[in-house]
Amino acid sequence: MNEGIVARRYVVTGRVQGVGYRNFVEHTAGKIHVAGYVRNRRDGSVEVFAMGPPEELLKLRKALERGPMMAQVGRVSEEPSEVEARYLGNFTVEFTE
Repeated sequence: MNEGIVARRYVVTGRVQGVGYRNFVEHTAGKIHVAGYVRNRRDGSVEVFAMGPPEELLKLRKALERGPMMAQVGRVSEEPSEVEARYLGNFTVEFTE
């Protein structure tokens, strides 16, 4: 059922809090049908956990690097992660970790 689905965890640094970044990520993920979540981190970065086909995650990463108009993305780090069934089928904005 979930063949071809992979998971990635991204950490985005720069001016990415208070500029609509999480809403931008939620909207983008919905458009390309990627599941997971986005949340602010206490260190000022934004964490994105995403699951989907590799080609869709590549589209998401390119959007993360661009960000919304008011953001200034410094860096996007990426690491493989485990698929988490509880996030399949939706993308949410979560509370700060």
